[in-house]
This record gives sequence, structure tokens and C-alpha cells, in this order.
Amino acid sequence: MLTNKIKEYREKQNITQQEIADLTDVRRETISRLEQNKYNPSLELAMKIAYYLNVSVEELFNWEKDQ
Repeated sequence: MLTNKIKEYREKQNITQQEIADLTDVRRETISRLEQNKYNPSLELAMKIAYYLNVSVEELFNWEKDQ
């Protein structure tokens, strides 16, 4: 299962869901679903989000083997 820390890093930098959505060319709802772990991003989107939040993809996303 893929989990992420998008909300944590986004809030630390006082960036709204809409702002990160605009920067990455997706809808705000997509960012919301990502933060709730209801959607897995493409590699390109994951890299864009990490870039704009100034963290590595590895810091932002965590993969755990399903039990």
C-alpha cells in the first residue's frame, strides 16, 4: 500500500490544496484524494508534488507491502 505525507509537508509550508493542484496541473480533488490515500499518483505527478514541496519522492511517499 502506498501512503504519503503530502498534507504534512503542504501544511508546513502553508500551501493550500488548490495551490499545489494548480502547480501540478491537476484538480484540487485529486490532491485531496491523494492525501486520503484513496488515489495513487503517476510517477510524473509524484515527482512534481515532491518538487514543489521541496522534498524527495522517498520522503513524501512510503510503500508498505499489503498484509
